[in-house]
Amino acid sequence: MNAGKRRVALVGAVLTAATVVAACGSGQVGQVGGSSTDNKKLVLIPGVQAEPFYISMQCGAQEEAKKLGYDLNTQAPQKFDPSLQTPIVTGVLASKPAAVLIAPTDDKAMASPMQQLKDAGIKVVEVDTSLQDKSIGLASISSDNEQGGRKAADTLAQLVGNKQGSVLVLNTIAGTSTTDARAKGFEDEIKKYPNLKYVGAQYTNNEPAQAAAKVSATLSSTPDLIGVFATNLNTGEGAATGLRNAGKVGQVNLVGFDASPNEVEDLKSGSFQALIAQDPASIGRKGVDAAVAAVQGKPVGPREVQTDLIAITQQNLQQNQKYLYRTSC
Repeated sequence: MNAGKRRVALVGAVLTAATVVAACGSGQVGQVGGSSTDNKKLVLIPGVQAEPFYISMQCGAQEEAKKLGYDLNTQAPQKFDPSLQTPIVTGVLASKPAAVLIAPTDDKAMASPMQQLKDAGIKVVEVDTSLQDKSIGLASISSDNEQGGRKAADTLAQLVGNKQGSVLVLNTIAGTSTTDARAKGFEDEIKKYPNLKYVGAQYTNNEPAQAAAKVSATLSSTPDLIGVFATNLNTGEGAATGLRNAGKVGQVNLVGFDASPNEVEDLKSGSFQALIAQDPASIGRKGVDAAVAAVQGKPVGPREVQTDLIAITQQNLQQNQKYLYRTSC
């Protein structure tokens, strides 16, 4: 082989070696960011920490991730607030998990940080809450929240019977997709009952103390208040406190959403007359299934997946134990 041919062969060998090294360094040819099928890291970002609904969701997600051979890490903000959730998303970007399951705390404000996850090659699955922008999350797993609101209205109407009076909705934070849907379902359904006057929804900033204060103020301004629908567990617990403080327990029918330990105890004691319970563990499991399918390049399934809800009263509490929320896994 002459000198010119040897130089050409040497250059070709170097280029081939560089290509192999580059491919090995990427983890898997053709994969970018956190999307490699060798990456077994999942992150769950709930709406808020230490809330039984999200703990129950975490438990279901952890069990499913373990079963499928993945590691799930949970990071939650101290409050249901996009300004607190956004830095968590930014921090997760650096760890490059294969997928992130997230309950966005605002249906608009969280779009930009979640888009950063997608742009980094990380699969994004919405659990519980969702964005208005449907192009970011590959799947959205939640309860049928409008159905839950309708179920709350029907349940309250059954509790009241033929009595006439006013009914109030306590919502959490404007822009929260789940609770806004519950309030809408309730508002639409309550129109079927002419003996019940809907006096509108009030926001509590997801704070039990504010919910209690709103109930107290409404009792003063609306003497014929006969029913309250609280759209999540914090507003429900606060509403129960407000009715206790006013001596109106049992006189004003309280329908809550969710089935936290405190709410269940309040149902047993009569502070609540009914609870509309979700199945958060199922949401967590289905969220992991969608995330893993996406990571493995398999069909994710329907983009929108909705789980059922059930109305729990003192009479059917015993047979619906599986819907009660947990405080630890």
